[in-house]
Amino acid sequence: MDLIKNLIDIVLHLDKYLGSVIQTYGTWTYSILFFIIFFETGFVVTPFLPGDSLLFAAGTFAAIGSLNVFYVIILLASAAILGDTVNYHIGKFVGEKIYEREKLKLIKKEHLIEARNFYEKYGSITIVIGRFIPIIRTFVPFVAGIGEMRYFKFLFYNALGGTLWVLLFTLGGYYFGNLQIVRDHFGLVTIAIIVISLIPAIISFLKRRKR
Repeated sequence: MDLIKNLIDIVLHLDKYLGSVIQTYGTWTYSILFFIIFFETGFVVTPFLPGDSLLFAAGTFAAIGSLNVFYVIILLASAAILGDTVNYHIGKFVGEKIYEREKLKLIKKEHLIEARNFYEKYGSITIVIGRFIPIIRTFVPFVAGIGEMRYFKFLFYNALGGTLWVLLFTLGGYYFGNLQIVRDHFGLVTIAIIVISLIPAIISFLKRRKR
């Protein structure tokens, strides 16, 4: 419970925590951001790490000169693409055997099934769409690997989705993150970003429940 509380606190106060990280670690902050995005996208056991909100916060600090926006975009897009690539190869290595197990210690099987259904419904473009949906984006490349999607086809959609995702949220923070109303309600804005990102997954879930 303490871990969950700390994670929620970090997500809701990224503006404060990221500011402290920048002051403490300076240019090493780029490495910290890189690895957070890499782990959030690269391993199915770490979907709880901040993604959208972290990109938005990084863009916000870049706008005031604390970070270089070009370095942020290039490094975090690279982290997102590399993370999905690693996730794809893990899925390809593990294969269908993971579905045969009744219980998975570190992976929620319902998330895995949700991602697979999403992939089957939308096909290759899921690699792009899934980028904008928390949790789903962590499982989609894993499922693509299990389904043995052709690597170069996956790589194209992976690069496209990763770049668009980083650009959208980083530049969103860069241009809007320092508006007074946003700064005064940064926690609420963070929640709004997460909720909006979840809307497609919620709609998909409700449709299946209705059927």
